[in-house]
Amino acid sequence: MDNTELIDKFLDHYWLSSGASQNTLSAYRSDLKLFSKWLDSDLSHASNTHINDYFKHRQLSAATQARILTCLRIFYQYLITQQAIEANPTARLHHPKQIQKLPVFLNIEEVDQLLNTTDKNTIFGMRDRAMLELLYSCGLRVSELINLNYHNINLNEEYIRIHGKGNKERILPMGEVAIDYLNTYEQKARPFLLKSGQTDHYFLSNRGSGMSRQNFFYIIKAYALKAGIDKPLSPHTLRHAFATHLVQQGADLRSVQLMLGHSDISTTQIYTHIQNVQLKAQHAKHHPRG
Repeated sequence: MDNTELIDKFLDHYWLSSGASQNTLSAYRSDLKLFSKWLDSDLSHASNTHINDYFKHRQLSAATQARILTCLRIFYQYLITQQAIEANPTARLHHPKQIQKLPVFLNIEEVDQLLNTTDKNTIFGMRDRAMLELLYSCGLRVSELINLNYHNINLNEEYIRIHGKGNKERILPMGEVAIDYLNTYEQKARPFLLKSGQTDHYFLSNRGSGMSRQNFFYIIKAYALKAGIDKPLSPHTLRHAFATHLVQQGADLRSVQLMLGHSDISTTQIYTHIQNVQLKAQHAKHHPRG
C-alpha cells in the first residue's frame, strides 16, 4: 500500500471514529502528504529521528509544530492498531512550549458599532444583521453558523441546536435581540434569497445556496472597515467577544465552557486572563499610584 492510499485509509477511519471536521481532515491530509514527500519513503518506516529532523528542516512555529505532532501521533497510533508497526515514533517527542496569545476581542461599544453598520432596510443587510446577532448572542464557531439548518432553530422556544466539533450536540439559548432579527430575516429576506429553489440551509447567499465561510469572512471584514474598527477581525472575534463579555458580567466559567462547546475548561480559562489584563490596564490608567 503506497503512502497516499495509507493516508486516505487513516483519514476515513479517523473521521468515522472521531467525527472530526472537514477542516481538521484537510489539515491532517496536507500535513501527512508534506511529511511523506520529505521522508521519500514508506511512512511506516519513520523514526523519531526522522520526525525531529523534519521539524528542524521546516523551521515551523510552535503552534504549527504542535498540530503536526498531534496529527503524526494519531496517525502512528492508527498504524499500531492495524499492526503495521510495533511502536509509535512520536512517543518520546513533546509538544513545544507555546506563548499563550490573548485573542482579539471587541468591547461592547465596538460590537454595537459593528452590528449597527448593517443596513436593516435591504435584503442582504437583514441577513447579515441576523448572522452577526446570532454569532454574538450564542458564541458560535463560523462553521456552526453557516451549517445551521432550518430545523436547528426554534424561535418560539428561543433555542438553537448545534452540532459542533466531533459532532457533539449542544442546545443554546438565544437572546431576544437576536430572535427579533432572525424573525425579520425569515419573513422579509430569506424568501427572496431562496428564489425558486429549495434548501434547508438557514443562511443563504445571493445565489440561494448556503453561505460559505469565505463569503461570510469577507462580509464581516467589510463591516469592520465600514465601522472604523482597527483590529484584525474575523467571525471568530465575535465568539471571543461573547465569552469575554459573559465572564465580565459574572458568568461562571463552567457555563461559558458548555455554551462554547469546549471539551476542556482550561481552553475557556483564557477569558479569565483577558478580564485580568483589562483590570490591570484600568488600574494602571486610573489609580493615582498605578
